[in-house]
Amino acid sequence: MTDTKRWKRVAGVIVQQRLALTPIEALSPRSQPRDEAQGYALQTEVSRLLTKSGMGRVVGHKIGCTMPVMQEFLGIPNPCAGDVFEETVRHGSATVPRSGFVKLGIECEIAVELARNIFPSDGPFTRETIAPAVHSVMVAMEIVDDRYRDYLQLGVPTLIADDFFDSGCVLGEPVSMWRDLNLAALSGATYINGSEVGRGNGGQIMGHPFEALAWLARSRAARGMGLKQGEFVLLGSVVETKWLEAGDNARVEIESLGSVSLNVKR
Repeated sequence: MTDTKRWKRVAGVIVQQRLALTPIEALSPRSQPRDEAQGYALQTEVSRLLTKSGMGRVVGHKIGCTMPVMQEFLGIPNPCAGDVFEETVRHGSATVPRSGFVKLGIECEIAVELARNIFPSDGPFTRETIAPAVHSVMVAMEIVDDRYRDYLQLGVPTLIADDFFDSGCVLGEPVSMWRDLNLAALSGATYINGSEVGRGNGGQIMGHPFEALAWLARSRAARGMGLKQGEFVLLGSVVETKWLEAGDNARVEIESLGSVSLNVKR
């Protein structure tokens, strides 16, 4: 069986379990992607099927595992990326049903909107060379779902194929005057039911949030892919993942960027 046929079959299994909220099981040794490159190849097919299922087109990207503590925990030396779909994006505040997730979580993030297309040939990509491609910076809450029977057993390549826990986001107001801000020094916090449950700063994202954006541009360029004008990128969390239950109200706030909120329906 060719890789293309294999990925179509395996992607169908992942998407079926994801949409049914059935905890995703470890794939058989013959089916699972062996490395990150195969994980991203499988992700492309998963994204195609999710778009076809009604989740809309890919309008953004998420970068996970940007903090050293998470890399150490998962046993990988680098971040991982996933796609974000149009129908999973909210703005300002949102309400979601607890029944729509296996294990619902949130992350306090800094996001950017792109001012122009970024092509693989535009490299090399560094924090400095990627900055002119940023139109605006936003506070964001990534909505994550631990939809896995055992994500450590599942393996990082398969987690990549399934967009690395992503289940949508709530985006704040775009800030176009971001050049006046020290993004690495901005403080961020997560609140649940009015109580602060975690705090961090932009420097925890690979030393500077734009280091994550440069990493994503390099990662996609290595696969012959770019980024599109108008897309957004969730650059990584400044606070570890917090888990929510029915009835919870959550808010994330980034200094100088504002806040966004999420209510979880019973």
